[in-house]
Order: sequence, then C-alpha cells, then structure tokens
Amino acid sequence: MASSSAATPSRRSVFDAAYIRSEFSAAGISTHFIPLIWKYVLQNPWCGDLDGVPSLPATAYALLQQKFRPTTSTLTAAADSKDRTTTKLLIRLQNGESVESVIMRYDTTLGKYDGKPRSGGVRATLCVSSQVGCKMGCRFCATGTMGFKSNLSSGEIVEQLVHASRYSQIRNVVFMGMGEPMNNYNALVEAIGVFTGSPFQLSPKRITVSTVGIIHAINKFNGDLPNVNLAVSLHAPDQDIRCQIMPAARAFPLGKLMNALQSYQNESNRTIFIEYIMLDGVNDQEEHAHQLGKLLETFKAVVNLIPFNPIGSSSNFKTSSDQNVKKFQKVLRGIYNIRTTVRQEMGQDIAGACGQLVVSLPDERSSGDATLLSDIEDLRI
Repeated sequence: MASSSAATPSRRSVFDAAYIRSEFSAAGISTHFIPLIWKYVLQNPWCGDLDGVPSLPATAYALLQQKFRPTTSTLTAAADSKDRTTTKLLIRLQNGESVESVIMRYDTTLGKYDGKPRSGGVRATLCVSSQVGCKMGCRFCATGTMGFKSNLSSGEIVEQLVHASRYSQIRNVVFMGMGEPMNNYNALVEAIGVFTGSPFQLSPKRITVSTVGIIHAINKFNGDLPNVNLAVSLHAPDQDIRCQIMPAARAFPLGKLMNALQSYQNESNRTIFIEYIMLDGVNDQEEHAHQLGKLLETFKAVVNLIPFNPIGSSSNFKTSSDQNVKKFQKVLRGIYNIRTTVRQEMGQDIAGACGQLVVSLPDERSSGDATLLSDIEDLRI
C-alpha cells in the first residue's frame, strides 16, 4: 500500500494542451470548455486559482484544482531598452530554471512595400524560448554558453505569450529565443496549435520557427505546421565555415540540408527566410556573398543579414563593417536577385538582441511609451 506521505506530483499548466484534453476526456468533460479556461487566465493574469472560470461543470472545477495551475511559470523581472522598443522578460519555470522572452514593438507604417508606406500601425512581436539553454553550441551565441538544461513543455512555451500579453498586444511570434525549437518538436507543434486557436487566434502566417537545420524535423514541418514560416540559421555558404562557427552543423551536411529545404518549398510553396549573422573576416566577404547567392538562386528566399552582437569580452568574433554588409547585400540583390534585408537590431543595451539571450537580467522594471521602429518582417515579407 502506498504511503500517505508520498509526494504529490506537480500540477501541470492548463496550457499543456494535450494533457488537459486527455484529462478532460478521461473524466467525461467536454474539451470545448478548455478555450474558456485559457481565455479566463489570459484576461486574469494574476489569478491564483481557476475557481473563477465561469460556467464549467462541477467535475471540471474539481479536476482543475487537483491537477492544474493557471500558470506554472512566474514573471520575475522585466527590463526595457532605453528606446523603449524592447522589453526583455525573465521567466522562472516550475523546475527552478529560467528562460527569457523578448517583446519587440514596431510601427508597420515605417516600413515600405513597392516603395509605398505600409498600412497597419503599431504592433508587437514576441521572441519566445523553446528550451533552457541549447545543445547546438553556436560559437557566436550567448545561449550556447549555457549548454542544454531542459526542454520546455508546450504550456511553458504558451505561458511566455500569456506573460507578454500583460505588456503589449502580441501579433507575431518568432521562435528565435533560447534553444533549438526543432529539438523540442512535439512541444513546438502543440504550442503553435494553441497560439492559432481560441483565445489567442494568431495567424500561422505570423508565426516563424527558426532552426539551425534539423533535417528530419524540416521534412515533417509543412505537414504538421502548414502556413507557419520557416527560418533557417544558415550563417555560412559552405560546410567548412558552418562547422567552424556552428559545431552542430556536422550532423546536418549543407547539401542534405538544401535538399530538405527544396523539398519543403516544393511542397509548401512558401518563402524560406535565411538568417545570416555577419562575422568580420569569417563569412562577410564578397566571395561569400557569391557563394550564398549561387546556393540560393533556385529558392524563393529572403536573406536576413544580422549584425553580430558581442557576447562579452571573451568573444572571438567582431561585427562586420557597415561597408561589408552593404557590399554583401548588393551582391545578393543585384547579381542574384535575392531579397535581402539588414536586421534592425533592438535591445542590445538589455542583452535582448539576436544571440544575446542568456539568463543574466537585473531585477528592474520600467514603463512608458515606446519609440517605434519599422519591423524587419514588414520590410521583407
């Protein structure tokens, strides 16, 4: 007979979609009530329990009290960049680890399309994390210095959007935070399913998943996540340079990766976004631009050139000069007719820019109106 003092298992997030659906079904409760519960938590972010959710059957309240919490993570700090366009959130998980999310605010009318200002107005993009740390070990990325600690549950991924919604109305989500999303594939797919349903109602076309190139996951991506954008952290035009700066690339040879991307594009007919971090003297020369152009000339692709963000005095890399970035962009655009943008970096002063996410955030919070930039996604899509 089990001891009465046995530890009670931790209660799960109501946003762990597969788990709450299976528990409701097993208890004979309609799963149609679940979006109402999510909506309540979204509208009452400080609620400590789920007793206030209206119009549930009595058995649902008992089950929720026994097995679920409104959120299992806690927002422990928020830091605003000096220009107030970026807010970095530090979120503590139930297991005691922490992850970071970044809110980036934009004014779409500052972007142009066919030479004309875009319509739309102010909106925000949330950069979410999928893992604590990362096992990919990219040498230019701060998160890689943490090593890999754990995968996030689908609920913990969704809770980042719940926390961020207190600060801004989020329209876009990018999986470009801590971790390699494709290495937490099932949770990724489940979380995006929640994002695109009630009450969040995000458009799949406004969700982007970035990967270093996990080939077996790319092969499943369109079938599991149709209309979701795929971004590939390529960062080099040949396998040798890729392996130097991205050790994990050894497992994903460039030729096989490009074949997988071609199959994905043939199946989905969607533009592929190529992320390319500009490292001085490593991958930013004109010859590299020509190599990249030839690699991508058969694709419908947009190349996003990303200024390197130093990750401390120990960094082995330097930021490419503006002149080299412009030359690189000119080759891709002018000779290979590939749409190429230079990412408008945001949040460097709070280490919230690309490649800088590592848990090291002061406990500070500020508020006020933000200065607005045009969003790189509005420029490029």
